[in-house]
Amino acid sequence: MDLILWRHPEAEDADEGRDELDRPLSARGEKHAARVAAWLDRHLGEGARVLCSPARRCEQTAQALGRKYKVVEALAPERDSTALLDVAHWPSSRQPVVVIGHQPVLGSVVSQLLRIQGDQCPVRKGSAWWLRTRERDGHVQTVVWAVQTPELA
Repeated sequence: MDLILWRHPEAEDADEGRDELDRPLSARGEKHAARVAAWLDRHLGEGARVLCSPARRCEQTAQALGRKYKVVEALAPERDSTALLDVAHWPSSRQPVVVIGHQPVLGSVVSQLLRIQGDQCPVRKGSAWWLRTRERDGHVQTVVWAVQTPELA
């Protein structure tokens, strides 16, 4: 299974009185989303599922990809890695799954799947981590297929 964890790019600062879920991407964040989306689009097959947090900045990131996506409450900020892996159907999904979400849960998932010491791996704003599960010598492994940042896209 391929699991692509995409952290939303830079968003506008929180304004007093504005709901945290309503913060939009900054102009720079929109450019970064477009760059990484173009890279993902070149490498994703047609059957990929795209799931995103209900946060406005995540929906804007999903829209940059130009594919159908589903807003999933379990991907909202402050949720846990178990909820993310459940909605992605890890590791049994037959098609690639793109999850657009937030730190620290994305970093927690990376750490858990790659067995990194500590509870989370830093995932930079706007970056996409492409993880793949495979079987080698009778053992199931998770490997990093690619890490893409807006600057490299």
